[in-house]
Amino acid sequence: MAHDTDEFRYLPSQAQTLGTPLPHAERLTHTLADGRMLSALRYGTDAPEVTLLHGAGLNAHTWDNVALLLGRPLLAIDLAGHGDSSWRDDADYSPASLAADVAHAMQAWSAQHQVLIGHSLGGLTAAVVADRHPELVDELVLVDVVPGLDTDAAPSVLREFYTVTDFDSRDDAVERAESFGFGGTREDTERGVFFNTRVREDGRVEWKHHFARIIGHAFDALNAANRASDGDPWTHLTGVQAPVTLVRGSRGFLRDDDVAEFSRRLPSASVIAVDAGHNVQETAPAFLADLATTVLNRTRR
Repeated sequence: MAHDTDEFRYLPSQAQTLGTPLPHAERLTHTLADGRMLSALRYGTDAPEVTLLHGAGLNAHTWDNVALLLGRPLLAIDLAGHGDSSWRDDADYSPASLAADVAHAMQAWSAQHQVLIGHSLGGLTAAVVADRHPELVDELVLVDVVPGLDTDAAPSVLREFYTVTDFDSRDDAVERAESFGFGGTREDTERGVFFNTRVREDGRVEWKHHFARIIGHAFDALNAANRASDGDPWTHLTGVQAPVTLVRGSRGFLRDDDVAEFSRRLPSASVIAVDAGHNVQETAPAFLADLATTVLNRTRR
């Protein structure tokens, strides 16, 4: 695979395959108060109507197909420690810490309320943003995650996968991902690896995100926060004033008990199931684009 740096090189073929127009796309950066940099992708030229937050170990490009199918101006943010955003020296990637960064960026990049959609860790982060900054969020969509979700099952395979963090080439990284059953088609996996890796000065390829180095610590910290006896992990989500929708991938991480607890805690919220894996934005992008369109039509009346 070529080691070029054109991050939008795949968009024309993706748009052609999906039968959508090719939108304006650019990389944005925002310097936070402590000097760290938060990065994002902007699609379209008008004020963003939607902000998208990815899950752990992913990056903003996980939303590319959703953005193309949606066809509305939006932001897809690289969470701290992921994509082109700075790593945290303290390795604190809890939803509360991530949410503070996201809120600052949303305020800097858009003057209007957003439909906020978050997948996995990005969903927990989005719930904190919506609770703490109701002025920023018109509606909240959580993708295959609820507070208190036990993350032990997911890291078991991820911990093994990230025992190797650098490679001779991106092809080697693709082959390792395929050997673990990650990704879809070969082209999809190549694209995902391209966006999630970088070439070091010594020529070796390494994962961009900090989670590859601290995967055990990161998920252990999230589980500890979820199980903390002095706090309820649902506090932020139940405090959200905006309408909330939960999207459950039929082959995702949520169990029936998780969804039942969500409905008990938020009886007025919606729950929608879709035939998809945990990464719904990658396995069922048209579904999320249609849902976002429905939400926008409702909130923009």
